[in-house]
Amino acid sequence: MGLGVFGANGRRQRSDAELLAAHVGGDRYAFEELFHRHRRQLHRLARLTSRSPEDAADALQDAMLRAHRGAASFRYDAAVSSWLHRIVVNACLDRLRRASGHPTTPLEDVYPVADRTAQVETAVLVQRALMRLPVEQRAAVVVVDMQGYSIADTARLLGVPEGTVKSRCARGRARLAQLLGYLDSSAGAASDHAAGQR
Repeated sequence: MGLGVFGANGRRQRSDAELLAAHVGGDRYAFEELFHRHRRQLHRLARLTSRSPEDAADALQDAMLRAHRGAASFRYDAAVSSWLHRIVVNACLDRLRRASGHPTTPLEDVYPVADRTAQVETAVLVQRALMRLPVEQRAAVVVVDMQGYSIADTARLLGVPEGTVKSRCARGRARLAQLLGYLDSSAGAASDHAAGQR
């Protein structure tokens, strides 16, 4: 029999909504517990929606400050986790928009060529391709395809109509397919060339 809503110490764990309400009510540790519960998933979301690990960490910090300060305005019309996700995505998008006028770091500097496993190579290729998508398309693809949200939930998270989410996903996926096909063929050509040098 599982622990259910009881923690390892036998005490009932408070729900996300209870923790948020306790934070608003003055509990100094409730928000920390809530963040700790969702930290891993929120960080992954920030990393997928940001240009670099540093940007992701900064955006996550910005988002948690917004959530901490704005907790009293939460209306409990959605899951607390969805509310947190929305704040993280918006913080990442804000940073991406602000950075859009700045020169980007060459991909070779971000992802130095090294001997990697196939899984890591795939992750690097996908991350590179994601970084080439327009900000709004990237957010839609990350939330729907990588976080598993429905179109309706994503529309609420991003504050846009469902049709907009669908078109952004369709365009983003098509662009990703092009980019990943190009990167894959480039990698294949490079490995063929390397094999010919042996």
